[in-house]
Amino acid sequence: MAEYIPSPRDWVREQVELYERSGGTEGTTLRDTGLPVIIVTHIGNKTSAVRKTPLMRVKDGANYVLVGSQGGAPRHPVWVYNLRTNPMVEIRDRTVVYPMQAREVTDAAERARLWKIAVAAYPPYEEYQTRTTRQIPIFVAEPVR
Repeated sequence: MAEYIPSPRDWVREQVELYERSGGTEGTTLRDTGLPVIIVTHIGNKTSAVRKTPLMRVKDGANYVLVGSQGGAPRHPVWVYNLRTNPMVEIRDRTVVYPMQAREVTDAAERARLWKIAVAAYPPYEEYQTRTTRQIPIFVAEPVR
C-alpha cells in the first residue's frame, strides 16, 4: 500500500481528518458554507503517494463531477495532474466509499452540460472561471464496473 501524504494546507488536512475520523458524519460541508463536499482519494503523479482532496459534491446520476477550479487561480490544482496520470480514485461521500475511474471531459457539449450542473451545485464556479484565463478542467468519476 502506498504512503499517505496529507495536504500541506491546514484546512484541507483538517477537513479530511475530521471527515474520515468521523466515518463521514462530520466535516461533510465546505467550511462555513454548509455545501456538501466529498473526499477524493487519488495517487500522486510524481510521488505515487496517496493523496486526499475535499471537493464540492456535484452529482450527475451515479457519477461525480470533479471541478478543478482552485478558486480561479492561474494554475490547475495538483489533483488534476494526478487524475490525468492515475484515473483510478475512491470517492468518500459521507459514510460510503466508492471505487471510481475518472476521465477528463473534452467533448464541448458534455462539458457545457456538466458545467451547468456544477455551477448549480456551487455558483462561485462561474466567478472562478472569470478570474483565470485557463479553462477550468472538469472530470467525471464513474463507478468501476
